[in-house]
Amino acid sequence: MLRNYLVNPVLLSKDLSKARHFYGDLLGLEIVNESDKGIWFRSGEGTISVTKSTVGTKDEQTQASWRVDDVRSEVKTLRERGVKIEEYDTPGFKTDKDGVVDIGFALTAYIIDPDKNALSILQLK
Repeated sequence: MLRNYLVNPVLLSKDLSKARHFYGDLLGLEIVNESDKGIWFRSGEGTISVTKSTVGTKDEQTQASWRVDDVRSEVKTLRERGVKIEEYDTPGFKTDKDGVVDIGFALTAYIIDPDKNALSILQLK
């Protein structure tokens, strides 16, 4: 059954050099394979594939999420590396001073890659 296997997200990018900088340099992910069609980054036991696209993404919903032990610590480290943490202020969905949102079952923060892929960092309660 598929439920027994790790799943790896595939994200779209119009500019692989910007993706390489964002995921490799800013997020600190290791490049495990690279071609003119895409870059594969190691993250934990899985990979994130960023593939070349002529249109990029039009979807503003979360494309991938990291499950972490301490979201505030991860956000602090990402900010120190120059990653912008998204801020939200809508009814029922407001980031605190650290850029973290309490969504009930978890604490989460959001970042956007250069191709507008929304990514979350999630700490289950």
